[in-house]
Amino acid sequence: MDPSEADTSPGGKRAAQVVALFREHNAALVGFLRARLNSLADAQEVAQEVYLKLLSLGEGTTIDSPRAFLFRAASNLAVDRLRMRNVRASAPADPDDDNWHATPIPEQHASAHEQWRDLRLALDELPAKTSRAFVMHVIDGRDFAAIAREMNLSERMVRYHVGNALAHCRQRRDRAESPR
Repeated sequence: MDPSEADTSPGGKRAAQVVALFREHNAALVGFLRARLNSLADAQEVAQEVYLKLLSLGEGTTIDSPRAFLFRAASNLAVDRLRMRNVRASAPADPDDDNWHATPIPEQHASAHEQWRDLRLALDELPAKTSRAFVMHVIDGRDFAAIAREMNLSERMVRYHVGNALAHCRQRRDRAESPR
């Protein structure tokens, strides 16, 4: 297929719009988010989520003011991120009952075990670098810069691998949850 033909498809047009928005506004968007979140890594992650959100919009969705949409969506996601931080910060460090982990509710244990098994299976389907970057970021909680240094990759490639792993895990989960 001719590259110019790909750009005329609805999906190609949406992707081209997102690329143009990224090139024109990403530095300002990350700066805006960094000021709100007080973290460059969080700002970059939220910005990435906004671009993914734009890419996932339906083909019939029209956006009158793409820049305004970009910053409004980023602002909303930043508020969500700050709320999540507050919830984590206000959660008690240690539960009152020291034996809380010794007697799990059987249903919770079974469900957690099943989710863990499904995650492991999904990660086994991925290339080693993609799986490793995902585990280091999502499970170990490491930021992209630290992962990039350890894996000898650029931060952009780490984001790419983590994004692919997230998309794969979501797709696998959605397939498992949808009726056949």
